[in-house]
Amino acid sequence: MISMGERFETKTVHIGHQPLRQVQSKSTPIYQTSVFAFEGLEEVEKYYTGEGEYLYTRNGNPNQAELADAIAALEGAAAGVSASSGMGAIMAGLLAVLQPGDHVLASHEIYGGTYALLNKELTRFQIELECINLNELDSLSDHIRSTTKLFFMETITNPLLTVADMPFWIKQAKNHGLTVMIDNTFATPYLVQPLSLGADLVVHSATKYIGGHSDVTSGVLVGNAELLGRAREIVSNYGASLSPFEAWLTSRGLKTLALRMERQCDNAREVANFLKQHPAVKTVYYPSEESTSFFARQKQGAMVSFTLADESGIYDFYRALEWIKFAPSLAGVETSVSHPVTTSHRAFTEEQRQATGITMGLVRLSVGIESAADIIEELDRALGK
Repeated sequence: MISMGERFETKTVHIGHQPLRQVQSKSTPIYQTSVFAFEGLEEVEKYYTGEGEYLYTRNGNPNQAELADAIAALEGAAAGVSASSGMGAIMAGLLAVLQPGDHVLASHEIYGGTYALLNKELTRFQIELECINLNELDSLSDHIRSTTKLFFMETITNPLLTVADMPFWIKQAKNHGLTVMIDNTFATPYLVQPLSLGADLVVHSATKYIGGHSDVTSGVLVGNAELLGRAREIVSNYGASLSPFEAWLTSRGLKTLALRMERQCDNAREVANFLKQHPAVKTVYYPSEESTSFFARQKQGAMVSFTLADESGIYDFYRALEWIKFAPSLAGVETSVSHPVTTSHRAFTEEQRQATGITMGLVRLSVGIESAADIIEELDRALGK
């Protein structure tokens, strides 16, 4: 028993707290603490020399580590770090590699938030972004400079769901000595592990499929140990650390990733086939089996995008939906829709949106785990309006 003062005021603060008590919990506890206690100065020194694990939750916490280690294991990575959002994880990966004056090559089809970070924030540090169309190039050679340090692309692009030949582009980038960073949010390690194809860093907005229930905001970056060591410092120094509770929620969601992705991918294929035949739909964006041939499983993801034949009806379409939610995110167990022009890709200029096909009539559909027949009936009814 730990001795303490006998007066009531002291007892109320300290009674019942026995941190050294060993409890064999079936699930990981939430380490909801801002700091960790030490028995003496010697233990503090051990932490700073690498022998101790935890000091202050901004620097590290068991729940943060559990999530990062789990994604690292699923991606086949040596190390990982969690962050307070997918953007926090992307920032950590970029800054772990880039210095002022460096040049970044990125696919022209990337998430609007990633584009804003690279084009608006990092340019303040004299880091230059060049977006290239991977669908029209045969080689990176004409775009490589002496200052080019990093190549960035998404496994499945947001929102047009293009799947570029990732093994080819990774090899091209590595031949030029570039660090390769892949956003694997839409595919998840269930479908593909980019590190096995030669990538150096893989990032996830774990808010999406990793968490899976639209109740958490988190991100994870995994890759080689040296880069992740620097990324971990950046997460801490920039205050982008993930809270213990959010880390715990994300880890809990991760446990059902395979089950959810299996159902959502199968549903998405049925929905895409339905939309391709609908007279109110002009174009359906959904990965082909040929483009996803390097995926570990014969599935094309759980996202479907489409444009209306009559774009002026876009407002009526969203209003007509009843139980499918209109929300500016994706990947929850519930089917939802978003409008890229006014949400995820607001950072793009009108010229950029037109060049990439992100038009006013574009709908991004995140397919959930409900009955595919019910999803189709709801879309058919709304499209009929």
